[in-house]
Amino acid sequence: MTAKKTMLKIAAFAAALTLTTGAAIPETLLSAIPVTASAEESYTTGTEGNLKYMKYSDHVEISGGDLSATSIEIPDTIEGVPVTAIGMNAFCGYSSVESVTIPDSVTDIGNYAFNMCTKLKSVKLPANLKTVGIRAFEYCTALTTVEFPDRVVEFSSKVFDGTPWIQEQREKGPLVIINGALIDAQDAKGDVVIPSEVKYVAASAFARNMDITSVVYPEGVSKISDNTFFYCSNLTSVEAKGATTIENMAFAYCDKLTSLKLSENLKSIDSYGFSDAKGTATITFYGTKESWDAVEKSASDQFLQRATVVFEEYVPTSGPEFLKGDANIDGSVDMSDVVMVMQAYLNPAKYGVNGTSEDRITSDGEKAGDVDGNSGLTANDALMIQRYSLKLIDTL
Repeated sequence: MTAKKTMLKIAAFAAALTLTTGAAIPETLLSAIPVTASAEESYTTGTEGNLKYMKYSDHVEISGGDLSATSIEIPDTIEGVPVTAIGMNAFCGYSSVESVTIPDSVTDIGNYAFNMCTKLKSVKLPANLKTVGIRAFEYCTALTTVEFPDRVVEFSSKVFDGTPWIQEQREKGPLVIINGALIDAQDAKGDVVIPSEVKYVAASAFARNMDITSVVYPEGVSKISDNTFFYCSNLTSVEAKGATTIENMAFAYCDKLTSLKLSENLKSIDSYGFSDAKGTATITFYGTKESWDAVEKSASDQFLQRATVVFEEYVPTSGPEFLKGDANIDGSVDMSDVVMVMQAYLNPAKYGVNGTSEDRITSDGEKAGDVDGNSGLTANDALMIQRYSLKLIDTL
């Protein structure tokens, strides 16, 4: 298992622990394991101005800096290598920091990266940002302005909790949605239908919300993230027909959960997905028994053992809930979609809808990627998406 996958498991557990106890996570638990590196990669450390960094063969990760600095300016390259990540805890507790500049080369911001930067008033997130880790900007008690890239960003648990910015957003409505990502639903009540514009629901989005009773996902959302419904003690029903994965602690302690609607899109259920959920549910599976049996899941999961599984014909909702050409369903059409289409075309056993890779294309991604309409993904689809992303053609 790579260091990144190990840390994702630890981080999800840590987030759940914090949600349960309210206690800060010991720094020994969330140590400086790189955001983007695997166990096989090696790196060298160095300094650049008031920054510390780890340099790999193809990218640089910022790991910290001068605690007394009032401003942080992250360059887009160091030693000729692109800076793509801000590491876990990198600037956590830097109470002197008032401003930060993050280049568009950065795609990942790690867990707790700017946590407790109490003088930080505004931040502009980079255009190519893909993921933001657990509580990255939590307790930035002066943070009132956040500029987001025009794309779907995968936010983890409680990224902006304890900031004036998130409080202002909650006052506008119960669902805080930014460019297709639902990042907070702490004030939602009763029966919730997530709008079709949403393509991603953040980890812990509903966690500890005692007021919700049911939630319906749009089919464009491909996973139920870590801790999404952690300790939602009055939640009785969830419909998520587009979900391909149910992640760690997603329904932990949801004792009243009695109805779950899923489809043959589903490929895996984390072994702790229903941890300590004491209820007995009816799972309506829109697909065949063979498809349900093929879902990767724990044979010892008590919640699944108690559940009654009912099989019904899968009838997708009318009309596409995806952007044409957006094969990786991230809300934009770019070269990463070209790569995904070519992978699925050249190696369907690994990257196709029913492939073995964690990075396989989803069923909605396959539909979005089939831009020429000629039944299935081909090299021509990849070529058309490439031409569109390079602005050589105007439409797909």
